[in-house]
Amino acid sequence: MTKENCLVVHAAGKQLDLLRGEAARIAKGGKLGWWADRADIGTRFCFEDAKAKEAFALTCDNFGIRCQDG
Repeated sequence: MTKENCLVVHAAGKQLDLLRGEAARIAKGGKLGWWADRADIGTRFCFEDAKAKEAFALTCDNFGIRCQDG
């Protein structure tokens, strides 16, 4: 999977667990794949689709969690 539909989030602990659940929900709703791994600073969440990435970015904003393209 390419890194073009990825966001790096700055979260840890329960916030990170919450985001993993939200990423799974977004991907399942669109029948898409997703993955997460460590980035230099934070955690990188990648999706197969740009719309899923945008939905995840909105979710991060709604929870007040900082994210950036990555």
